Amino acid sequence: MTMTITNTVYREGEGLPVILCHAFPVDHRMWEVCADSLINQADRRGLIPFPIYAPDMPGAGDGPLPLQEQNGGLAPDGSYPHALDRMAEAYVDLVAGLGHSKAIWVGLSMGGYLVEAVWRLHPEVVAGMALCDTTTKDDAPQSRANRLAIAQRCLDTGGVDGVMHFARPQEGDSRFKTSPEFIDTMTGWIESQSPQGIAWRERMAAGRPDQTGILPGIDVPLTMVSGELDPSSPPRVMRPLAAAATSVPGGVRFLSIPECGHFSAVERPDMVASALVDLVADVQGSGRVEESEGC
Repeated sequence: MTMTITNTVYREGEGLPVILCHAFPVDHRMWEVCADSLINQADRRGLIPFPIYAPDMPGAGDGPLPLQEQNGGLAPDGSYPHALDRMAEAYVDLVAGLGHSKAIWVGLSMGGYLVEAVWRLHPEVVAGMALCDTTTKDDAPQSRANRLAIAQRCLDTGGVDGVMHFARPQEGDSRFKTSPEFIDTMTGWIESQSPQGIAWRERMAAGRPDQTGILPGIDVPLTMVSGELDPSSPPRVMRPLAAAATSVPGGVRFLSIPECGHFSAVERPDMVASALVDLVADVQGSGRVEESEGC
């Protein structure tokens, strides 16, 4: 029984779609400005006007929570060890249902875990990838415990205070992340999430496998993006991942963004969009676009 995934269409078009996979603890709205910039920059480059989709993870935004049988079972510590794979299958089904046999998959942070799982399970549907401010590794024991504690707090209190730190300035943050604009926007996004949805995503991420083993086998255009002020996925953490992706044709495109933290697509949307335009151009120029034309 497949999870239900809600989808936002930023643009219809032809050829390969770009699938924008959002971060935690927000939803597809984090891509709005970046998607608009992506459209404008791609049009100026003369690229085929490709579709752009931004699905919501289960429990994010208006995305419904999965039924218990859709999660694949609960581990003794409260994590969902099979839920990432079940979600990836649902995203693949969504894209197929929209008439596409391949797509360019873009994931930021938790969205990166999803894109990695899509490649691990169904590389045949991936024409190109972008991994932004993310990791291929599973959680260290303390990080896993923290996720599960936050999940339980959300369920116990019926609130989202456990993740409001994402909207509060921290030492070393970018200027934009400490601005009233970012704080107000992120606060609004988080407050609109359901506690149950926050808890589900934390339990899913806590149970995810280490996916580092996929890197040497990636043989499609791959872009990596990292904010230099990202506390969890800065360039020093992501560059070794890029170095491990030894089969990428032409090598990995790596964008290190100055004065930028973890939410690069929100903090520096034009720079992230420019990197995605280059990725789309790489894929369209490789002939992979032919895989889904006419679907």
